Amino acid sequence: MNEQHNNNITLLAFDYGVRNIGVAVGHSLIRIAHKLKVIKNKKIGNIDWMKFDDLINQWKPKKIIVGLPLKMDGSQQYTTVLAKNFAFNIKKKFNIEIIFHDERLSTVEAKYILFSKGGWKKLKTDDINSLSACIILQSWFENN
Repeated sequence: MNEQHNNNITLLAFDYGVRNIGVAVGHSLIRIAHKLKVIKNKKIGNIDWMKFDDLINQWKPKKIIVGLPLKMDGSQQYTTVLAKNFAFNIKKKFNIEIIFHDERLSTVEAKYILFSKGGWKKLKTDDINSLSACIILQSWFENN
C-alpha cells in the first residue's frame, strides 16, 4: 500500500475558479471527501491568502489536490494556466505537496446532484464550487 493508505493524513482540495475557489477536505484513512466552503476572488490574481492561511492552520493538510481544468480533448485552456499558477503560489506559501487532478465534468456533476436534490433553487454558486471540490477529491481517492 502506498503512503496515503498507511497514514491518516488530511487532504484539502481546491476547485479553482476565476471568481470562486471551492474547498473540500478529506482524510486518507476513510477516503471520503466533504465540502467545506467557497473562497471568493475579488479579481484574477487578487486572492485573499489570509483565508487560505486560516484553512491550512485549521486542517493542517499533508497534501493539496488542485482540480486541473482541461478541455474535453485534454488540452489546456486559460483557466488551466490560472489553476497551475494558484497551485504554485499555494506550494510556495505553505510548502505543502500539490497534486493536480483532472476536474473535467466535476462542475456538471455538481450541478446535476444539486438540481436533483432541489431543482433550480439549489443551484447556488457556493454550493456548486464547494461540491465540485468535493467531487475532485473523491475522484482522487477513488483513483489512488
